[in-house]
Amino acid sequence: MKKLIVALCSLGVMTAAVAQTQPDDMLFSRIQQQFTALNLTVNAVSEGPMAGMLQVFTNKGLFFTSNDGQYFIEGNIYDLKNQLLVNEQQMRPYIQQQVANAADGVIEYKAKDEKYVVNVFTDPTCGYCRKLHNEMQDYNNAGITVRYLAFPRGGVGSETYLQMQHIWCTKDSRGAMDAAKNGDKVKPAMCANPVKQQYELGQSFGINGTPAIILPNGRLIPGYQQAKALLAQLEAKS
Repeated sequence: MKKLIVALCSLGVMTAAVAQTQPDDMLFSRIQQQFTALNLTVNAVSEGPMAGMLQVFTNKGLFFTSNDGQYFIEGNIYDLKNQLLVNEQQMRPYIQQQVANAADGVIEYKAKDEKYVVNVFTDPTCGYCRKLHNEMQDYNNAGITVRYLAFPRGGVGSETYLQMQHIWCTKDSRGAMDAAKNGDKVKPAMCANPVKQQYELGQSFGINGTPAIILPNGRLIPGYQQAKALLAQLEAKS
């Protein structure tokens, strides 16, 4: 990612990896005001992939704006020379950083001979999330550790949101996750939990469905992947 101009993250403290320059408060304030009018919260701003453009990381994903703030750009930018999707490449360092910050709140299924760690935004009521979970041993046997983050598709205040709080708050969170993925009820338990924060984190990556798999390099794969297919992508390191 290009040099950071300014950064502010409502999901946690700004990390040293991104905060490399003195924030331009006037620039940030202007962009923040403009994006607030679009019902978007600005988390970070950096130089864009083209001259005269800024890229803006928000609570709903990545957007672009002209330096003078006149134009707002929503959509994909392709680099034809290098044959890549710029949006994805620019998001990877941001995703890596934010996922690392959320590591303490995950529910982990650790591989005995761990080769790779993937983070998966999940919802216990999601059919393909249950399919992935039912094949957990396949992932672990392939050397893939799976770390779950919460993404209740119904949003904050939904029945699934409440269920996921119970899962994260019980002493045996893995057992509760197993039960929920099997369609069983989870015993109520409440505590200070990261479910809302993780849900908002997923939204800031542009996630709108589950499962959503985050590779170690920050690449986001929407949807279910068989263990063999996921391992091939991890080994490719693309």
